[in-house]
Amino acid sequence: MARNTDAKPAEQAVAQANEAVRKNYPFGDGQDLEDARRGFMGTAEDHVIRNAEGRAVWDLGAYGFLDRECPDTANPSLWRQSRLCSDHGLFEVTEGIYQVRGFDLSNMTIVEGERGILVIDPLLCAETAAAGLALYRGHRGDRPVTGVLYTHSHADHFGGVRGVIGDEDVANGVPVFAPHGFLEHAVSENVYAGTAMNRRAAYMYGAALPKSAHGQIGAGLGQTLSTGVVGLIAPTADITRSGQTETVDGIRMVFQLTPGTEAPAELNIHFPDHAALCMAENATHNLHNLLTLRGAEVRDPRVWARYLTESVDLFVDSTDVAFASHHWPVWGRDRVLAFLSEQRDLYAYLHDQTLRMLNQGLTGPEIAEQIVMPPALERAWHTHGYYGSVSHNTKAIYQRYLGWFDGNPAHLWEHPPVEASRRYVDFMGGADEVLKRARRSYADGDFRWVVQVVNHVIFADPGDTAARELQADALEQLGYGSENGTWRNFYLMGALELRHGSVGTPTSTVAPDLLAALTLEQLCDALAIRVDGPGSWDADITVRWKLPRSEPLTLRLRNGVLTHVTGTGPAAAEPDVTVGLDEATLRAVLLGGVPPDELPGRPDVEITGDIGALGALLGHLGTPDPDFAVVTP
Repeated sequence: MARNTDAKPAEQAVAQANEAVRKNYPFGDGQDLEDARRGFMGTAEDHVIRNAEGRAVWDLGAYGFLDRECPDTANPSLWRQSRLCSDHGLFEVTEGIYQVRGFDLSNMTIVEGERGILVIDPLLCAETAAAGLALYRGHRGDRPVTGVLYTHSHADHFGGVRGVIGDEDVANGVPVFAPHGFLEHAVSENVYAGTAMNRRAAYMYGAALPKSAHGQIGAGLGQTLSTGVVGLIAPTADITRSGQTETVDGIRMVFQLTPGTEAPAELNIHFPDHAALCMAENATHNLHNLLTLRGAEVRDPRVWARYLTESVDLFVDSTDVAFASHHWPVWGRDRVLAFLSEQRDLYAYLHDQTLRMLNQGLTGPEIAEQIVMPPALERAWHTHGYYGSVSHNTKAIYQRYLGWFDGNPAHLWEHPPVEASRRYVDFMGGADEVLKRARRSYADGDFRWVVQVVNHVIFADPGDTAARELQADALEQLGYGSENGTWRNFYLMGALELRHGSVGTPTSTVAPDLLAALTLEQLCDALAIRVDGPGSWDADITVRWKLPRSEPLTLRLRNGVLTHVTGTGPAAAEPDVTVGLDEATLRAVLLGGVPPDELPGRPDVEITGDIGALGALLGHLGTPDPDFAVVTP
């Protein structure tokens, strides 16, 4: 973890803006604090959760500094939210339902059955999930896990599953429930674009930042990402429709499918015997992302709002408590109705007003500057943009409907960042003149303009030390003033890496379990993404795989494109080499675990043709860079 010995104090403009936040919002309202602490049963004695090698993957006490008064270096609203998220331990939601909170970015929920327990969303890594389960058992007894349920396809809701069950448990009949489409989306999101997403997630969650009033104070949705072992056990039971009911270990569940909301595959769950409603990540104590800063498919706020209306119609009349996979529950039927209705109005308003202004000709950035939220929603703490933001969500809606192009032909074929920056700096009179003017803007408190203009100097000359220092200082000030946890982390990570160079990517979801869960078709698609196109323009290589009890699979590299065909139809070209082997060995070869030159000596492998063709084909695959530059070219 990087130190923040070079962190600067808050400038006057930021301190004044943060003071205005204190005056404008109801910080005396203690309802959320009461709810966040309700049902507390205890926490772990050892605050540091470690992996098998003894490395710390989570520190429950890292955010103890949030008990102090908010300093000028943090937005008081975000400080409040982070303080609420930092409470850790085992909490009773209602009789028979418990949550482990503060042990990872997400919550793990435990529902007691007749013989054992149903575990919902077993956190991001095995170590934190195991620690959470141990905490529960220390208070409620050593009950076996009789079921697991993933509410949706994001890794912080399934990655820790091997901390609560293993393959042998599934073989012995422990069901794993998930919404329809879960496996496809879970593995594709984390593998196809996983390297880039993980690199940007390092900025979004700020796991490498120091935990301090000058550094990382949270991510709005929770504190940060744990850094242990991410795994996956494939679902054994699909939830395919709203209204579907399932009973496991005497626990009755009624499901509502909500695809296309916070995740491509997601569901809500009603527990009629407990009058309890699990809203997964569809209604939490913040405005959520319609497009996360780490990158993802743009989510649909229109259907999100409609599903929240449906949740109210289906469940509120028989619900006394609503809880989610992040944050703290809401108790009382009237409060649950108000909470879900306001969350619904939040996404509907963003969608409808963005479309209204879009149809008046405004662009994404213009809409983001002009949109104003209704006062009633602005007064509700749970609608604030601690994780998603009004600004980047409205731009996401614009992108969903109209894409990257704003219609202005001047933006149709712009120079790329480095070439454009060199020209900008030259037009503006050179780097020294730009920095002189930027320092005046910094003194005036216009940090937003400073980072916009100095970015050109850095991209024109990444070795310009003065530009890097000024950019880092301005990014830091923007972080100090941000109400959004992920914006703060992005700004402070940018400052950190400008000052010290890359600090790497602490958490990776491209885990062995996820790679193993890829279908062969998905695995071939993942390999195609790695082809060095220009380097393979002249290659024409075909490899056929003969698998037991399956049709042949043919890979062909031609015109810089790796295609795959099942069967021996016209689309399957004649192979340069045919390799007969089992699927496990094929996967090992494609993932680099077995070199092609080792295959001829294996008794379970049959080869016809030139095995060198396989090595030649694999040689055209590049390796993703998990540490690519972000704030420099």
